[in-house]
Amino acid sequence: MEIAICGKPSSGKSSFFKASTMIDVPISARPFTTIKSNIGIAYVTYPCPCKELDLKCNPKNSQCLNGTRLIPVKLWDIAGLIPGAHEGKGLGNKFLSDIIQTDVLIHIVDASGKTDAEGNPTEGHDPSGDIKFLEEEINLWFASIIKRNLAKIKDKEKASDILSGLGIKPKHIEIGLKKVGLDPEELAKELRKLSKPILIAANKIDLQSSKENLEKMKKDFSNLTIVPCSAEAEIALRTASKASFIEYVPGDKDFEIKKELSENQKKGLELIRKIVLDNYGSTGIQDCLNKAVFDFLNYIAVYPVENELKFSDKKGNVLPDVFLMPKGSTALDLAFKVHTDIGEKFIGAIDARTKKRVSANYELKNGDIISIQSSR
Repeated sequence: MEIAICGKPSSGKSSFFKASTMIDVPISARPFTTIKSNIGIAYVTYPCPCKELDLKCNPKNSQCLNGTRLIPVKLWDIAGLIPGAHEGKGLGNKFLSDIIQTDVLIHIVDASGKTDAEGNPTEGHDPSGDIKFLEEEINLWFASIIKRNLAKIKDKEKASDILSGLGIKPKHIEIGLKKVGLDPEELAKELRKLSKPILIAANKIDLQSSKENLEKMKKDFSNLTIVPCSAEAEIALRTASKASFIEYVPGDKDFEIKKELSENQKKGLELIRKIVLDNYGSTGIQDCLNKAVFDFLNYIAVYPVENELKFSDKKGNVLPDVFLMPKGSTALDLAFKVHTDIGEKFIGAIDARTKKRVSANYELKNGDIISIQSSR
């Protein structure tokens, strides 16, 4: 799965990317800091069964922090978008070609209203306009391609060939055509909603002007998921955690100071607690990532093991792996996810919690621990 963070220049996209991946990227108040897409590994979080089972886990393909499993996902920080991008303005062609690769978009919006539509410093800008223009630019781009190929799109097979080039899955093409027919504008809107769902990250909530703008955005777009967040606060907390000054797991509603701090350090952390954590429950960065994967894309987290009695692999590693699987996946799908050979030699599976056998068609549930049996 591919997640993209996008938005106009100077919205805080690069800060959001750094907060999610802790990769050093250029961050600046000037427009078009991101020209070439940054690609990194971010993490979604899910409760690790180690606490529930009172076991010490040995993660291999992920991390575990105080009973929270951090599961890697691919994250793109793509070029800033300005009005007219579908006509090639700014870095529009680069942006639009990059979103083809992705499954869900996290739109970073400057909730403070301190940057205009093109990312230049200003005061009193309405962030609701930024939400509208990004959707419209993608819709117009999709519509222009549909219009050029309208005769071919009438043929379902040709439609799939043409539109799959936009990163649109055949199932989305079928649903879109059935729902709205061949009207280019309406089909473009429907295909964009299905293939590139958008979550709104209302960034810079630590600034005074953001609260009122956030309420307006929620009122203007009651049908959208809008998450208040502060990338700068998340970067500060992760940096302090990495230095062992505080204990903090991404997404936590608070942190615990572990070392003696200077007065300035204490003051900075207390401001984050007071302005961001106390008001919004978290910095919002982890919430955005989790919602994108678990709510928008409908993935679940499943733990495969070999020994259902010890919840381990053959080397004794407890709960070594966790896989993100599309909702509706089966035990057999999990076997193939672990390894093609295991899937081809699949003979059965066991629910490690209940020790009961489950069939190849057993539909996996979020948090399942499944022992896969295969012939040698």
